[in-house]
Amino acid sequence: MNLILGVAVTHASHQNILIVGVSGLVAGAMSMAAGEYVSVFSQADTEHAALAEERAEITADPSAEHRELATIYMQRGLDRALATQVAEQLMLHDALGAHGRDELGISEQNTARPLQATMASAISFSAGAILPVLVTLCVSGRFLIPLIAGVALVALAFLGGLAAHAGKANILRGMLRLTFWSAIAMGVTAAVGILFAPVG
Repeated sequence: MNLILGVAVTHASHQNILIVGVSGLVAGAMSMAAGEYVSVFSQADTEHAALAEERAEITADPSAEHRELATIYMQRGLDRALATQVAEQLMLHDALGAHGRDELGISEQNTARPLQATMASAISFSAGAILPVLVTLCVSGRFLIPLIAGVALVALAFLGGLAAHAGKANILRGMLRLTFWSAIAMGVTAAVGILFAPVG
């Protein structure tokens, strides 16, 4: 959205603005996806290394690992006898899974999934970036800049309110916060576009 706006204020042709918008959408989605993949893959590597270390510790000294697990359950409110029994049963069933979940905070549900995170990031970016591209596709001339800015701010206000509602925060404040900072970003981008616009 800011990219299209920054180019539109330079009085570029409608075709060039559209090309910039589509290119920005594709480049942004790919960039977000690549960044997310690298980040989450690094997290997955860290988790695998931690589990490998835990597996080695369980193999080397299972009694100490049993005591460690029992201590965790005692800290969560179980008495010593019950904590010891629970730790014993869980280690007999799946020692690594129990330590991964209760000691390291790693479970099947929250383990890092690079490909899933990559797709989610690319789709999220594309969903946001497609709106100004569609506006550019349908509108040209002097109405393009105000329509892009207006549609983008309305959409951002909606998303800010939705995020605030999901987080049980003040909806109006969430809408205003996102809209205000987005408007600032648009203004700065437009100023840069005007500053570097070709003369003549």
